[in-house]
Amino acid sequence: MSSDTLTKVTAAAPEDATPPRIVPRRRLGQWTAAVVVLILLGFAVNSVARNDAFQWGVVADYFTSAAVLRGLWLTLWLTAVVMALGFALGTLLAACRLSANPVLRAVSWGYVWLFRSMPILVQLLFWFNIGVLYPQILGVKTVNLLGPVTVAIIGLTLHEAAYAAEVVRGGILAVDRGQIEAAQALGLSQWRRWWKIVLPQAMRSIVPPAGNMLIGTLKGTSIVSVIAVQDLLYSVQLVYHRTYQVIPLLMVATLWYVVVTSVLSVGQYYVERHYARGSERTR
Repeated sequence: MSSDTLTKVTAAAPEDATPPRIVPRRRLGQWTAAVVVLILLGFAVNSVARNDAFQWGVVADYFTSAAVLRGLWLTLWLTAVVMALGFALGTLLAACRLSANPVLRAVSWGYVWLFRSMPILVQLLFWFNIGVLYPQILGVKTVNLLGPVTVAIIGLTLHEAAYAAEVVRGGILAVDRGQIEAAQALGLSQWRRWWKIVLPQAMRSIVPPAGNMLIGTLKGTSIVSVIAVQDLLYSVQLVYHRTYQVIPLLMVATLWYVVVTSVLSVGQYYVERHYARGSERTR
């Protein structure tokens, strides 16, 4: 078709012509899968809600009982202390790992390798029986010095610090080297470079795994029940050892873990959004 003919056809077309309607592509397979999943989910929820073995009345009675709330408070307190101490030690280890000093790098690498290799239960049992190796420290008996809660804090902190060191180190390495060089060119001191340039950008990479660590630590504190620390799980165990209502008391602990984890997940979302300002991940 010549250009003149094309011009005539275009000119002959009415200006108010209705544009073609765009029909979305039918996705029969996706809708079918969604229906099947919803049906299966409905069966699962119905089986849990209508199963008398869960004894939902007992769950409601003990959900806000004094013993359970005391255990919940200790779990939250232990999680906060372990995360604060773990990230403080982990940040120090990350700084040593990034240091130009080969001794500091080797010691930091060895710490991370050792404590990531040992199961957390083994570490707790080791610290719980530390009196066998060191009956006294500075003239004080370790039995009196290291109670169950102290042992839990030490064991969990040393364990979390190894993972926190890698999280912090990865976040720092994710910052473009050009940013640091630009800050140096502006004459900023090393402290201001880290505080104003490196840390805000590193937090974009640190916050997501740190949030996962926080939730993992919250659930991981349940392991301290093996050394008789009266956390949330140990508190419900004391109750069902007396009442023999195992399933409903375990559901009490499960529901509290779900509630707290959900709250922490919401908080993590807003913290991530705060540090993602000005980047492609803002949305």
